[in-house]
Amino acid sequence: MVVILGLFLFVPVIMAAWVSVSDWNGRGSPFSSNVHFVGGTHYAEMLGGRGLAARDFGTAIRNNLYYVLFVVPLQTAISLGLAFMVNKRALRGKGFFRTAFYFPSVTSTVAITVLWLFLFSASGAVNAVLSWLSIQGPNWFADPRGVFHLLMGGGDAPAALSQPGLFGISTWEWIAGPSIAMTAFIMMAIFTTSGTFMLLFLAALQSIGEDTDEAAMVDGASVWQRFWYVTVPLLRPTLFTVITLGLIGTWQVFDQIYTGSQGGPSKTTLTPAFLSYQSAFESQRWGRGAAIAFILFAIIVIMTLLQRLILGDADPTKPSRRQLRADRRAHAAAAEVVTPAPVRADETIDRGGGRHG
Repeated sequence: MVVILGLFLFVPVIMAAWVSVSDWNGRGSPFSSNVHFVGGTHYAEMLGGRGLAARDFGTAIRNNLYYVLFVVPLQTAISLGLAFMVNKRALRGKGFFRTAFYFPSVTSTVAITVLWLFLFSASGAVNAVLSWLSIQGPNWFADPRGVFHLLMGGGDAPAALSQPGLFGISTWEWIAGPSIAMTAFIMMAIFTTSGTFMLLFLAALQSIGEDTDEAAMVDGASVWQRFWYVTVPLLRPTLFTVITLGLIGTWQVFDQIYTGSQGGPSKTTLTPAFLSYQSAFESQRWGRGAAIAFILFAIIVIMTLLQRLILGDADPTKPSRRQLRADRRAHAAAAEVVTPAPVRADETIDRGGGRHG
């Protein structure tokens, strides 16, 4: 197993790391004498440059950031709600609902994307339903307008917000929000992943048992109090797992973009994973593509550490480091109180504990 993992996982990672700091052109071995070390040139093009590469990378980060901010909270909340619903004893046909909610998760991503393209086309079923409500739906996958721009009434960018900023992108573009096209991908991600995380929450709810909830009910806790102060703390390990998997999956989104939009319209659905593929396999900029992949890896690690810092330790029964330090100080103080002072040679102690010179 170690040999297999090393051959097909560890070695390719090392090769990709070397490609990201070399001038390999995709021909021959990346370790040949014709390949030279270029340092952090490819990373500097993306992170510190002002050219088209930096702008495309910034656009991809902006698009993916909005994708993460919308998908992860919504899919977590919806999957938790579905788990509570199918865990109710009074619900009939639990097996049917569990299968129905989980079914999109086991369906091919390509098939779901093709279905989404059909549903969200200009003359698709979604716009037909909106027309019943006297709403004219957009041409979803061809509309690059930002959602927040539309909510602000659209129009031209103010002069103060139109100057190039981070990665050469203006503040007005940063606050545009996800495009209409990206919004369709956001809904598709929530539709396809909520069922998987529902099963994780359902298993955690069934492991809690009914005694804990009944004890809180006897103490007079309301439904909301039982949920927030009893159930959620006990679900914290599962919540940590769901958010971690959600962060990794949303930052690595590729299949839907490749099948559905190829980064369009106007690069408003471009993501770092697809940009890495595009740079390496289409533009033959292998070093740039590998560098984007490692930057994306660093982003995922940082986001995971941040959410661990926010949620705290995943095990609610395990004391925190601060609590351990406080307990050690308390034990040390107690030891000082109960330890008697040494008796001098010229002192005697009577039976009552008093000392006499």
